[in-house]
Amino acid sequence: MAERSRSVSWQEWSGDRPQPRWPTDVGTWSRRLVERAAPAEPPVLRLGGVRLPSLGRARLYVCGITPYDTTHVGHAATFAWADLAARVLGLGGIDVEVCRNITDVDDDLLAQARARSVSWRALAAEQTYRFERDMSELGVVQPTYEPRSFDHVEDVIRLAVELLAAGAAYERHGNVYFRGGAVHARVGLERAEALELARARGGEPDDPDKDDPLDAVLWRHAVDDEPAWSSPWGPGRPGWHAECTAMAVATFGASVDVHAGGAELAFPHHAYQAAQAEAFTRVTPFSRARLHVGSVMFGGHKMAKSAGNLVFVDDLLERFGAGPLRLLLLCRRWHEEWEFSEAELDRSAGRLDELAAASRRPTRTASAAAEVVRALVDDLDVPKALEVAGEAGGEPLAELMGFLGLTQPIA
Repeated sequence: MAERSRSVSWQEWSGDRPQPRWPTDVGTWSRRLVERAAPAEPPVLRLGGVRLPSLGRARLYVCGITPYDTTHVGHAATFAWADLAARVLGLGGIDVEVCRNITDVDDDLLAQARARSVSWRALAAEQTYRFERDMSELGVVQPTYEPRSFDHVEDVIRLAVELLAAGAAYERHGNVYFRGGAVHARVGLERAEALELARARGGEPDDPDKDDPLDAVLWRHAVDDEPAWSSPWGPGRPGWHAECTAMAVATFGASVDVHAGGAELAFPHHAYQAAQAEAFTRVTPFSRARLHVGSVMFGGHKMAKSAGNLVFVDDLLERFGAGPLRLLLLCRRWHEEWEFSEAELDRSAGRLDELAAASRRPTRTASAAAEVVRALVDDLDVPKALEVAGEAGGEPLAELMGFLGLTQPIA
């Protein structure tokens, strides 16, 4: 497991956001790819069995980081795939708006700040800077919106007030709970499995103040010296699911086209976020499609902060570069679970060199570009697109590599 290779100075993370170090020329590569493919009608992404035609714009909400221990390869996989989904949506000639939040008011963040004897806001600011720098160097396009939980506390209060008025929530001892006893059914889980996942993922099913163990905290009463805001129920702070609900609805309105995040967020986080948004807006469904990116394993276990098996992106970028890492993240189906190893990253670097060489030879197949576009819009089938373009070589392959963010920017 690698240690971080570089520190971040106060001057860096207290200043402006990182500027993109590796622009990806997405618009140029998209136009070239579509022009060469010459489809009879605009390409439309089909994601997880759902076709996503759009008029004018598409909205992609990505659950972002809790800013500590950033950025590891598991993070990078989620955000690289969300980035690709936005690029493929844009092949249809529409504007794609991406909202990727920062959860900077959170139980785990507060615990980490205490353990490190630093201010929780300082820790969040430094780690957010690290994350944005890593994403920029990995070629992930900066999102249209990047809301932070700290700035949406009042929105969470309004959300809770309305859900209480609608009978979808109740207050007890300064906590406000969302009635979530049936939420597990919407994602096809049995109650026993849902309880197990809730217990493992911060759902606190043993809270004695809950009417149902699967109810979720919208607002949590203040404890000791934790940060707190005034509310109709006394001082407190937002619940995790409620923060994302508020940020998504405040940014995009009642619904989104794609709801994206790691596979572990499907339940409870995304299920409760969607249920709360629908109860608040009375609009269903909250999302037309979902992109739950397969987990990255390391040493036989899911790469996670809690497991202590993190491999940091900044170290890999310094030693291998962005292209090999990005290819390793994307050269599979987006929902697949997979095992990270540096040996695989070495092979990815070799494969990238082979693809670059093939892109410089004459094109063998005139129809390759059309097949590549069909593969991309068919559930983001990157392996098929690379296979077709790799066999054809030449310009279709060069354009696909540029579109995937695997090459340096156009001069």
